[in-house]
Amino acid sequence: PRTFAPMPIPLFQAYGVELEYMIVDRETLRIAPIADDLLLAATTLPGAELDEEEDATHPGSVGLGPVSWSNELALHVVEFKTGAPASSLPGLAGVFHESVRRANDLLAPRGAALLPGGMHPLMDPDSEMRLWPHGYSDVYSAFNRIFDCRGHGWANLQSAHLNLPFADDDAEESEFGRLHAAIRFLLPIMPALTASSPIMDGRTTGLLDNRLEVYRHNARKLPVISGRVVPEPVFTRTEYERVILGAIYAGLSPHDPQGILRHEWANARGAIARFERNTIEVRVLDVQECPASDLAILAAITAVLRAMVEGRLSDLEVIRRWQVEPLHAILLSVIRDADEAIVPEEYASALGITGKACRAKDVWQALIETTLAKEPGYPEFQSALNVILSRGCLARRIMRACGPGPSRDRVESVYRDLARCLAENRPYEACV
Repeated sequence: PRTFAPMPIPLFQAYGVELEYMIVDRETLRIAPIADDLLLAATTLPGAELDEEEDATHPGSVGLGPVSWSNELALHVVEFKTGAPASSLPGLAGVFHESVRRANDLLAPRGAALLPGGMHPLMDPDSEMRLWPHGYSDVYSAFNRIFDCRGHGWANLQSAHLNLPFADDDAEESEFGRLHAAIRFLLPIMPALTASSPIMDGRTTGLLDNRLEVYRHNARKLPVISGRVVPEPVFTRTEYERVILGAIYAGLSPHDPQGILRHEWANARGAIARFERNTIEVRVLDVQECPASDLAILAAITAVLRAMVEGRLSDLEVIRRWQVEPLHAILLSVIRDADEAIVPEEYASALGITGKACRAKDVWQALIETTLAKEPGYPEFQSALNVILSRGCLARRIMRACGPGPSRDRVESVYRDLARCLAENRPYEACV
């Protein structure tokens, strides 16, 4: 099932949410490439539905009420997503947690469980990566042939995606143009809230968002695919298709003569336009330790974007003028330091925060206080956001719990705690 129906939906009238999780062995936490087995088992649950084109013996997507379960490129990853547009974000955390609970129940007899976080801290992608081998495998095989999907940037990255709709796209002042302007400007500091991947190959790397670091390099054979992660300043569909999609398709053409990858989703920027369903999909967010944390972050991001689009926080003409490189520089700083990254004064000022350069978490504190905190749904999200703003992003809490130069046993112990947080839908507070 698609995240959005084809009928255009006006700005901020609906939301699509996607959360990806790893499937691991319950005892060892090693990768368990059994997403196909899980999805087949899901067809036995009450209320399960399959689209007509699905292979009933190897389904890639199973509808379960408000949430659909789907496969991803890697066989050890399962995605939960809104099966239809959600009219609001409050209440969705519980809906997603119910899918987590049901999946864990199905995985338990198989000796497996779901694990949260942007990356598996101990995975060896060269030896453990297995592509989804069933329906849609021609697409995954094409990606693998061109880019070699054994690296971390394809095999080991779990994210939360936020889909925001727009109703028209034919002028700079269209809903698409205004939404794209706001998203591309806010995008560099979104990972300050969501960084959850500080450990790779069993070691700390000095970066708090290793998922984004490997993601931005995963198409290095054809750099046009991801660009600089921050989208180019284009604000109409015509310009977007010419500047961004046209360059991507031209770059792919010699490697993909059949046009298997000639689709909007081949674009690997941190936010991509999906004109086929009139949404912009935000993709720079590491998945958190539980749906309560993910939905709180999505609510904060959405509230700020809405205020930007409506002109309550920023002048859209000013932020439209920001080019890719200065925004990319901020993103690199946030990939490294997340919530403690220093945000330039001119960037904070464009968001209505005057004064000197400050930390990303201080920017978010101020933005949340002036937007989401004034909305009726805020109490549902307040506790999870307070953990992030007071104790640090999840990556920082993981680092604090693991300590410097952590042993494999210590890393496994911390990630077992994270698996319990996911199972219980509670933030990881790392009281150490």
